[in-house]
Amino acid sequence: MRFDVLTIFPELFAPHLTHGVTRRAFESGQVDVRLWPLRDFADDNYRRVDDRPYGGGPGMVMLAEPLERALAAVKADRAEAALTVIHFTPTGARIDQPVVQQLATGPGAVLLCGRYEGIDQRVLDRHVTLELSLGDFVLSGGELPALALLDAVARLQEGVLGDAQSHQQDSFSETSDGLLDCPHYSRPELLPATGDQPGRAVPAVLLSGHHADIKRWRRERSLALTAARRPELIVAARGAGRLSKADEAFLAKL
Repeated sequence: MRFDVLTIFPELFAPHLTHGVTRRAFESGQVDVRLWPLRDFADDNYRRVDDRPYGGGPGMVMLAEPLERALAAVKADRAEAALTVIHFTPTGARIDQPVVQQLATGPGAVLLCGRYEGIDQRVLDRHVTLELSLGDFVLSGGELPALALLDAVARLQEGVLGDAQSHQQDSFSETSDGLLDCPHYSRPELLPATGDQPGRAVPAVLLSGHHADIKRWRRERSLALTAARRPELIVAARGAGRLSKADEAFLAKL
């Protein structure tokens, strides 16, 4: 799959594409990321890509014409009849795991990273097919949401994670029934006391070697954590018929 990123700050992407486990997806070409510096498509000596908004008001607006030229160049290079163009904006739909999973199995997309007060609306009306947001807060630009999306897509590619089951057990995944993931523990078995903090041991069930008990404990911890922090996910799982009688019995005890 291929992602073309339109941005005025291409240098923000290089560190992420070459570090961490997800670099395997980028280095192997499973996720082909191509950066298009928007200033290369400006037509004046100052390489300007923004100007004051019509109607007055604070801030600057990203100009339509450099964006139009950049998008035309990307579309010509990709030569695809149908192309997904994603714009990152606080007014977009929140990025969630189903969106990531859909993109992770598709041909990719064009990622349009806005800055300043936003992008000339005519460009959005003409080209954008999907608007996405990280959440109900405002960032300085679309680069961070684009990086988050690329990371989430990359880790779902085959061979990127050390264990193929790792992403299947993630919070929000289909195999977790859309619930939050359970807590995880590793060495040592006992974390020594320090200062005013008592020692903390790994839950005994995880040391028991009894796989059925471990599976049940993890499911119950997932249910409890989800009910406490994201109760709407319990409602959604129940509505979709993803909760068993045992799940409901455990939730009733909380």
